[in-house]
Amino acid sequence: MAATVGDFLVDRLYAWGVRRIYGYPGDGINGVFGALNRAQGKIEFIQARHEEMAAFMASAHAKFTGELGVCIATSGPGASHLITGLYDARLDHMPVLAIVGQQARAALGGHYQQEIDLPSMLKDVAGAYVQQASVPQQIRHLVDRAVRIALSEKRVTALVLPNDLQDLEYESPGRKHGTLHSGVGYEAPKVVPYAEDLQRAADVLNAGKKVAILVGAGALHATDEVIAVAEKLGAGVAKALLGKAVLPDDLPFVTGSIGLLGTEPSYKLMNECDTLLMIGSGFPYAEFLPKEGAARGVQIDIKADMLSIRYPMEVNLVGDSAETLRELLPLLTHKSDDAWRKRIEGWTSDWWKTLEKRALEPAKGGVNPQRTVWELSPRVPADAIVTCDSGSCANWYARDLKVKRGMMCSLSGGLASMGAAVPYAIAAKFAYPSRPVVALVGDGAMQMNNMAELITVAKYWKQWSDPRWICMVLNNQDLNQVTWEQRVMEGDPKFEASQNIPSVPYHQFAEMIGLKGFYVDDDERIAAVWDQAFASDRPVVIEVKADPNVPPLPPHITLQQAKAFATTLMKGDPQQGNVIVDTARQVLGAVLPGHKD
Repeated sequence: MAATVGDFLVDRLYAWGVRRIYGYPGDGINGVFGALNRAQGKIEFIQARHEEMAAFMASAHAKFTGELGVCIATSGPGASHLITGLYDARLDHMPVLAIVGQQARAALGGHYQQEIDLPSMLKDVAGAYVQQASVPQQIRHLVDRAVRIALSEKRVTALVLPNDLQDLEYESPGRKHGTLHSGVGYEAPKVVPYAEDLQRAADVLNAGKKVAILVGAGALHATDEVIAVAEKLGAGVAKALLGKAVLPDDLPFVTGSIGLLGTEPSYKLMNECDTLLMIGSGFPYAEFLPKEGAARGVQIDIKADMLSIRYPMEVNLVGDSAETLRELLPLLTHKSDDAWRKRIEGWTSDWWKTLEKRALEPAKGGVNPQRTVWELSPRVPADAIVTCDSGSCANWYARDLKVKRGMMCSLSGGLASMGAAVPYAIAAKFAYPSRPVVALVGDGAMQMNNMAELITVAKYWKQWSDPRWICMVLNNQDLNQVTWEQRVMEGDPKFEASQNIPSVPYHQFAEMIGLKGFYVDDDERIAAVWDQAFASDRPVVIEVKADPNVPPLPPHITLQQAKAFATTLMKGDPQQGNVIVDTARQVLGAVLPGHKD
């Protein structure tokens, strides 16, 4: 039997190193699925419950492995369902290829069933390269360019394949005018700045007396280099959320996360430094960086379009983080005055004590959600992979989870989409089946789309060499992050019609589909349940009856925010009794003289 276009596509992807594709079938892409079947496991296909989840999985695969993530869907709604997950990859600079079906070529333009102008629809999210195939001879260069562009530019690309084309016999391009003869292969270059630019950066950093470093996802492969530079400069290091795993949190100069979900020492670090070194980070919130003009700046990023857009940098270096820091390190002067470093270490030590106090304080309306992650920290293995969803759970992940060296962590960063934690955790487990994986999820995201993907876990977990896959759900019957944003930022009471969500027995659902379920409604039980979950012989869902009135406070409360919160209380909040008791002291007291948490 002659090879079809679908067969060639599968073989070409395999030649590019693709070994796993996430997706969902449909008649618009049947020709490729037939080829995957004929390939007899050459490329593993993972069936998600929904195309959006498959795209999240492809994004996570790229994040955790550095490889190309690939997702596949049928025409029409299958393709449109991919969009959110693809934007997650696009905004976090991940190489992902989307392969989607299309109606037959002769039907296009005829308002046919499931006919959508897919190249136009995908043009923004896959703007680096999106093409619809017309003839078999195109497939070779379309695949080669889509993969090479995705890998080299760290972008999303897309191929649109009409369903009748997929089953045609594959033909190589002829040796004639108007044909292309592409090839397989891409090796990332070594990218470092010129020596004179490195020296300019070193001059700025050497002149600084109080140096702050901010690291992001672009520094995940530069742990040793960041530590060496921080030690030489006597600097403190704050971590953007996607860079949480760059440095372990047992280093005394690591101040933790930055921003709305950040820590008090990171806030102080940025406000009191005189020099800022930003490495591989697109951290978006300028109000948490030094005041413009208060600090000199140096930034390192592999993508020039991310330079000097959050803070006006004096020296902008285009380069790989690890390679650039290695070149920069010999040019730096060791700082003998350790006063700045000692202040940073003092802030950080005090902050961990504050977090412990907050985590161990009993809540009045359920389990203190901070404690769930606080108790996870000493128990999580050093080779674990932790994912988190958007929502108030991300606050506890950002602040309370102590990352150990060797751990991986991630979440939907630039897009901050709900519903990514479980598909991320599934992709992590497929990429590293011997490593334990933990997903932290709120009940809003769980009900939105994470819950269905537990069925995917039930479908596949027995093929994982290590069964440790744990999902913790904070059940507080509240879209909690937005509720607190309404109170503290808008000065509005909780709007129950939009914020209240039903309680669902998540642990019982897990048991029903063959997983292990735990229910926790007592602070004192959470530690033991984590121990049981890590010892389980199958994946686990931990449902925590969490108190919605524990505030996910930012590291610094402004007078405006305090006034807004006071206005909320004057207007009358449905949870006002609990809110006053549990949070008014923290929110209002934070801007008063002599405040102590």
